[in-house]
Amino acid sequence: MKVLGLPDSTRFKTMSTQEVRDSFLLESLFVPDAIDLVYVDLDRTVIGSAVPVSQDLILPNPLQLRATSFLERRELGVLNVGGPGSITAGEITYPLASLNALYIGRGTTPVTFRSDDLSNPANFYLLSYPAHTTYPTSLIDLSTEVPVTLGSAETANHRHISKLIHLEGTRSCQLVMGVTQLDSGSVWNTMPPHTHMRRSEVYLYFDLSSADRIIHLMGPPQETRHIVVANKQVILSPGWSVHAGIGTRNYKFCWGMGGENQVYSDTDPVAVSELR
Repeated sequence: MKVLGLPDSTRFKTMSTQEVRDSFLLESLFVPDAIDLVYVDLDRTVIGSAVPVSQDLILPNPLQLRATSFLERRELGVLNVGGPGSITAGEITYPLASLNALYIGRGTTPVTFRSDDLSNPANFYLLSYPAHTTYPTSLIDLSTEVPVTLGSAETANHRHISKLIHLEGTRSCQLVMGVTQLDSGSVWNTMPPHTHMRRSEVYLYFDLSSADRIIHLMGPPQETRHIVVANKQVILSPGWSVHAGIGTRNYKFCWGMGGENQVYSDTDPVAVSELR
């Protein structure tokens, strides 16, 4: 498991383009027949992927966690952004179609990932935070969640937000997780932007062609930078940073948060006119 320490807002001001990418962008997840994990010191987040192709994959217990199992003191959210597959958590197997999710509670072991169709393997995206209590493992069907629709075609940000793990739905200790889908012709996300010092946020951008990109804005509202992001890459967003972007076409992204507050609306809005 790779360990990543994030720079603070002061160092951010003097970083080169490559330094910003190396610090805040995860470029190489979703490797076939592998589980990749990255531990981030910010809120002790673990971000990863599991892509079972020729074999089932078992969630490892990295030495850096100093635990008897990965989920001894953690909880885990999993979103499938590939073909159909399943996850066995403890003694129960949960089928996961594309865009369905699974919340796995603290203490669950073992956790095994598999694909139904090896020619179209599941791509499991993993997001984990420390947990001080246990909530039940729950399968979440995106099609049964009622999305919130925001934006408009006129402002190129007509989008549908589905909350998957949150206070009013599938409960967790720290983790909040969902999916945003943009309509054809809409390309802006999270605009107007905001920050939230009470929790960090992680974006996985997906459903992009190999030729398309997202221009992701980050940094303090008055000193923004951008990162060019490709399909199935992950952006890390500290509490002091805005997190918004524009694509060369419409796309989807999974947003996940962890920290001291799970209230979805607890944000510090930033007017577009204030951005620099």
